[in-house]
Amino acid sequence: MELFRSFTRWTRAATTSAAAPCRSLSRTLASPFALILLFSSAAQAQAPKPKPVPAASSLSQDRVDRGLQVARTSPIALYAWLFKMPKGADLHIHITGAVYAETFISEAIEDHLCVNTTALAFTKPQSLSSTTPPEPVCAEGEVPASQALKDQALYDALVDAFSMRGFVPASGITAHDHFFDAFDKFKEVRRAHLGDWLDELATRAASQNEQYLELMHTPPFPHASAAAAAVPWQDDLAALRDQLLAHGLKEDIAAITSLTDAAEKLRNTRERCGQPDAAPACRVQIRYLFQVLRGLPKEIVFAQTILAMETAVVDPRFVGLNFVMPEDGVTSMRDYDLQMHMLEVLHTLYPNVHIALHAGELAPGLVPYEGLTDHIRGAVEQGHAERIGHGVDIMYETRPHELLKEMAAKHVMVEINLTSNDIILGVAGDEHPFPIYHQFHVPVALSTDDEGVSRINLTNEYVRAVLSYDLHYADLKELVRTGLEHTFLPGESLWRDPDDFRATNHACSHDTVGNTNPSKSCADFLATSEKSRQQWDLEQRFRQFESDF
Repeated sequence: MELFRSFTRWTRAATTSAAAPCRSLSRTLASPFALILLFSSAAQAQAPKPKPVPAASSLSQDRVDRGLQVARTSPIALYAWLFKMPKGADLHIHITGAVYAETFISEAIEDHLCVNTTALAFTKPQSLSSTTPPEPVCAEGEVPASQALKDQALYDALVDAFSMRGFVPASGITAHDHFFDAFDKFKEVRRAHLGDWLDELATRAASQNEQYLELMHTPPFPHASAAAAAVPWQDDLAALRDQLLAHGLKEDIAAITSLTDAAEKLRNTRERCGQPDAAPACRVQIRYLFQVLRGLPKEIVFAQTILAMETAVVDPRFVGLNFVMPEDGVTSMRDYDLQMHMLEVLHTLYPNVHIALHAGELAPGLVPYEGLTDHIRGAVEQGHAERIGHGVDIMYETRPHELLKEMAAKHVMVEINLTSNDIILGVAGDEHPFPIYHQFHVPVALSTDDEGVSRINLTNEYVRAVLSYDLHYADLKELVRTGLEHTFLPGESLWRDPDDFRATNHACSHDTVGNTNPSKSCADFLATSEKSRQQWDLEQRFRQFESDF
């Protein structure tokens, strides 16, 4: 396979010839990750052998690749080219982080919120006026959110505060801090807008030829919090779980279901789903990952994790869970091992609930080096993570090469967020482990993380990947297919072997993949599997895209 050919070329030149030109070696040493790889001779000797990959499947695919190579000479031409390409799934995307600042401003006006002009944050009004329409009565130092429509400077300041637009690091204010601080600034916007947010994300996804989103979402959990406060902590987590359930922890599920129902109804109405003039966004399938807030006290984290798993058992729209909040936070770092132990215990009680985890969203300087050594391993081995979000510090883990091989053997996918890692961690290009994951055959796919706060979309991530890592069309197809291969949708994969896209499941083995009229055996198989139907749809999209060249 041609993926990351430049990286492989550099390392091969440096390791196979003692007389390699100095300039080749210097290019290899330009990356700390490559340096680690280069001088770990024992690990290199045991690195997995590349699996055979067939030549390009058709002349059509060759033509598409030539078009990509022409487009890549201009970043804006490349963006336009990639915008139309099928992208499958975005598996690492936080709902509130994906909404653009302009939407929050509009909704704050609708909600009659105020703006603290010093903090540049929405606040609740002291009261509402008796006028028609009512106006918020704001505290001293605050103005109605509607003032932003009359004051361009205020509007611009809010957009900048809610996102990374125009951000320049200053003393005491890092990009990391500005990014995470943004969420508190717009948090007063009502949950009732969830349906509007789903519509915005689905519409943006459809416009870029995406078809599936797994959105990270934090549903309300007041009963879980109350149970956590009422039940004393004990180290027997299975017994503690039983006591929390007995104190009404599951009573939050009814509210979660109601909120999700209302949001999806509003989305469907906005998109005219089921009608002859349905918007393209209706074709975008959405599922949810229940966000557990790892920065809260351990009692609440455990209760919320139980609630996430109980919700996934009864509501198929919630396909799994993920731990969120800054991984470098005081509580997140202190309780990391305990949180992985929570998942280890609960996984035995809820074995069918899928787990994706933020792990390795760290870099040197953000935490002590000792803090970089075990989070990904803990997520994989204790936390039973099927997917890892970020995974940036992999080469600082203890025995990183063994861990990489373990992840490849277990088919643990890494959700790669190039822009997010650059903005928050300052890790990009040769500093990023993206090529190393591929060298060890760890499955990877691109995702956006928080496209609203970052002011990006998924196409932007493909542009960065192509320009940074010399990707060709076959490489992009593998990334896209890998994303859909690792969704948490129910059903068997379309592909016969995990992460090998050369042969389909036996039921479809005699079909041309992605054709419009599958055989009876293939059609019957697709009817039993939501995952395979999405994969078949992707192959149809690829056929259509390639036919235009």
